[in-house]
Amino acid sequence: MTVDDHDVAEDLATRAGEVLLALRAEKGFADGPALKKAGDLGSHEFLMAELAALRPADAVLSEEGKDDHARLEAERVWIVDPLDGTREYSEEGRADWAVHVALYAKGALAAGAVALPAQGRTLSTVPGSPLLTEMSARFAAPPADLLEKRAPIRIVVSRTRPPQVVAQLREHLHAEGYATELVPMGSAGAKIAAVLLGDADVYVHAGGQYEWDNAAPAAVALAAGAHASRIDGGELRYNAEDPYLPDILVCHPALADLILAGVR
Repeated sequence: MTVDDHDVAEDLATRAGEVLLALRAEKGFADGPALKKAGDLGSHEFLMAELAALRPADAVLSEEGKDDHARLEAERVWIVDPLDGTREYSEEGRADWAVHVALYAKGALAAGAVALPAQGRTLSTVPGSPLLTEMSARFAAPPADLLEKRAPIRIVVSRTRPPQVVAQLREHLHAEGYATELVPMGSAGAKIAAVLLGDADVYVHAGGQYEWDNAAPAAVALAAGAHASRIDGGELRYNAEDPYLPDILVCHPALADLILAGVR
């Protein structure tokens, strides 16, 4: 029986997360660089072996692998980040790191999953799954407290270097009468997951990313009905010759025009 692509993405991201948790438990946190290296390699090797077994005809673009440009002619390309947030992974007690597994097929994101192993959950595009249903309901309802300015707009940002675009956005929002609150967090996957789960309202990044940094989170966001785009409002496109994809915006659709105006 052929396993559905949505299920493959969810299963592989979840199981790669289990590999990472086991490595964390085995090696401890005394040598951060060694733990980062072991995590990147261990998760990458697991994902490559599983994709080779389950989807041998598909191409793969992984942060930790050599980029084979044969993928440019492939109809199906798995875009993976074996460990998103290596810094947070190597710090005891931190849960804001992730595993990304996405499928780009025939010019569109076709499936995706973001595992948050230390949080014990995986966000995915599996149709009808409880978490996707919950997220979809959130984005189908108008965020009345935000739109009516009864609550601050929570913007999730880097723990160490909030980008300049966020300062610009906050200035615009304040001028429009909105209060804002910054929510510091680690990996891109964890940040976008925070928006999807209702722990933040906006993720905007313009400081440089690659396809593997946001393909899986964008796939889940779009499946849930969230707004996900470039910061000029353009479509997110993947499997480019140069995988550099410098910016992204994820938020509630009802906030998109307001946020896009603030970052233009």
